[in-house]
Amino acid sequence: MQAERRPFTNSLTVSMLHSRAKICNQGQNKRRERLAFVRFFRYLRTINKQENMKSLRELYKIGKGPSSSHTMGPQKAAKMFLERHGGAAAFEVTLYGSLAATGKGHMTDMAINEVLAQAAPVTISWQPDVFLPYHPNGMKFAALDANNAVTDEWTVYSIGGGALSEGKSDGDLFDTPEVYSMNSLTEIMQWCEETGRSYWEYVDMCEDKSIWDYLMEVWRTMQEAVERGISHEGRLPGPLNLARKAATYYVKASGYKQSLQTRGLVYAYALAVSEENASGGTIVTAPTCGACGVLPAVLYHLSRGHQFNDLRILHAIATAGLIGNVVKQNASISGADVGCQGEVGVACAMASGAACQLFGGSPSQIEYAAEMGLEHHLGMTCDPVCGLVQIPCIERNAFAATRALDANLYSAFSDGTHRVSFDKVVNVMKQTGHDIPSLYKETSTGGLAKILEPKSSHERPKD
Repeated sequence: MQAERRPFTNSLTVSMLHSRAKICNQGQNKRRERLAFVRFFRYLRTINKQENMKSLRELYKIGKGPSSSHTMGPQKAAKMFLERHGGAAAFEVTLYGSLAATGKGHMTDMAINEVLAQAAPVTISWQPDVFLPYHPNGMKFAALDANNAVTDEWTVYSIGGGALSEGKSDGDLFDTPEVYSMNSLTEIMQWCEETGRSYWEYVDMCEDKSIWDYLMEVWRTMQEAVERGISHEGRLPGPLNLARKAATYYVKASGYKQSLQTRGLVYAYALAVSEENASGGTIVTAPTCGACGVLPAVLYHLSRGHQFNDLRILHAIATAGLIGNVVKQNASISGADVGCQGEVGVACAMASGAACQLFGGSPSQIEYAAEMGLEHHLGMTCDPVCGLVQIPCIERNAFAATRALDANLYSAFSDGTHRVSFDKVVNVMKQTGHDIPSLYKETSTGGLAKILEPKSSHERPKD
């Protein structure tokens, strides 16, 4: 159910909105003017056919790692193509841009072959230097007949968080229903303040009631990933021979005094989920696989250490999802598009807002916490060593989780008033991400990725 709003006609103008607001008495004038402008901008989006935010189900996806854009997305696309061409004699798949540059390390080819090779032989071509116009993660599927003639081709993009797009403005196969009428955190915050409600209540009004069952499944999956991760030991797959650390951090944390123990446990929980993701375990995109350890670490710690019940945690997950959805709508959560600021930075913002809500923060304090979580990750590059979601990805999740708790604490000391809004930081993040050269955006051709390189950027690293 959508939040209540007065319908507008095509003849409505800004001056009419001003006139209507001025009728009010002095005490109500400022409030009504603000609401009028919020409604008017929503109306403008309607007549301009601007898309609105989709369901949180499109943000929180449950699946196997290590990469939502390089593993989950391509595998989903392969399944859809196979459904249409189950009788094909062979398949050809061409990977472009970031998908080609780091596809071996992210197991993109394995994810595709796992689906298509069951039906017919598969040939995968890598084009890391070719970037298709819509998104850096482009791929083309082709079905061939017995004479090796192409019977159908399909170009599709993995745009982050496991989501797919055909890059079409109209008639895109992956268009899903628009659920939310407000697309900025400022609008939603004002609605909360005017109605006396919280962010999670806006989710409740816009989504159908089954969303809470889905978010409960999300929360169970997050907890299971933490608990598996702190129990598993050994090395992670890939040429880095990276040892798992979560179990060790969990044990060591118990030996410290309370103030340090808290931080050590949060490190352990974030490492646990990120290591599960790196080994192909089941996780939740929050907002992506590469940043999947931040929100679960914070929520798991708060649920155990501060005895928050499942209902309070679900409300926090809803608020975190709303924050992530705003970024996904207005910028990007794809490392290949805007760098790691769009993954770990957004995850930190989500966890910051969730923690602030759990501790009783006001709508403005929650917005402030989220703003700090994202602002202080601006410019972060996505430069995975060997194309694996391991270095620096796993440690970044651990540090972002503790930074989220710091953002909550800093916001709690304030009254929520600050100069730079969350929405402005989202716009800056988008521009910054597009200004960053492609070698720092999930191509493993710059930054930390140059420290340890496989023999070929397209050759699968050997164990």
